Amino acid sequence: MEKHTRRSQGRGSAPDAAPHTRAGPAGTGRSLHSLGLADAPREHPLLYPGAWPAESGLLAGERMLPLDRLVHEDRVPVLAVGSNACPAQLRHKMAEYGIGSPVPMVRARVTGVDIGVSAHVSRMGYVSASPVAAPGRVRELFVIWLDAEQLAVIDASEGVPVPAGNYDRAWLPSPGLRVELADGTGLRGAYAYVNRHGVLHDGTGLPRPHTEQRALLAGLLAGSPALRELFGTTPEEFSARARADRLRCALGTRLFAEEGRVMPSGLERYVGPQQTGSPGTGWSLAPPRI
Repeated sequence: MEKHTRRSQGRGSAPDAAPHTRAGPAGTGRSLHSLGLADAPREHPLLYPGAWPAESGLLAGERMLPLDRLVHEDRVPVLAVGSNACPAQLRHKMAEYGIGSPVPMVRARVTGVDIGVSAHVSRMGYVSASPVAAPGRVRELFVIWLDAEQLAVIDASEGVPVPAGNYDRAWLPSPGLRVELADGTGLRGAYAYVNRHGVLHDGTGLPRPHTEQRALLAGLLAGSPALRELFGTTPEEFSARARADRLRCALGTRLFAEEGRVMPSGLERYVGPQQTGSPGTGWSLAPPRI
């Protein structure tokens, strides 16, 4: 892939500089396999959203290394509520475009959003997570700090650049969204991927919470004969039938809406026109100052 020159964004080192890690023994022996983080939901759909790290770290190839700083002003902060917080999934997405640069993954105390269920069926064989507005709700989530190429890869994986894609990337500002890092640093906001289809509700007018994938699929199938006709009676059948079947997934997505299961995420007001590009073409959107 042809590499393009990147423009400097914000203060600090140039975007081409790799994030700092602590050198020495602390950074050794931390393979994704040894940490239980090696399985990507794209390869194992029923494991969605995949395993999240126990602490902040730098995803560098097949390892999670310690970080010496939590804020990376030469990158943009992206809130991960689903598989983007899974190192193996991030590695899988980046490898698709030949990008192997490190990704800082920072645990954060986040107030104002919760994890809902996307109102679409993914061709990866699962029903994914989407952020929902939840004033006052506090969650431990991850912020991933992305450079230009990495941001374009994640945009592409979420369908941002195409009209028929499933997500928009939106900047969620404080104080509506409060992001506090472990050292007490508060961010001015973060990007998040807002589902264009909305999210599923729980039958009481509230967003349905995202749960373990097998339990989620079993619950969805139990509540809809039409969904069982499309995807079978078990989570395993659902995943197998959905995987790489664009038409079946589109029919399932339409069925969610037809059966009245869908509601807005409450974050649509943050979605606006955005400049996006293909992976490797440079900065797609300058980050707001932290």
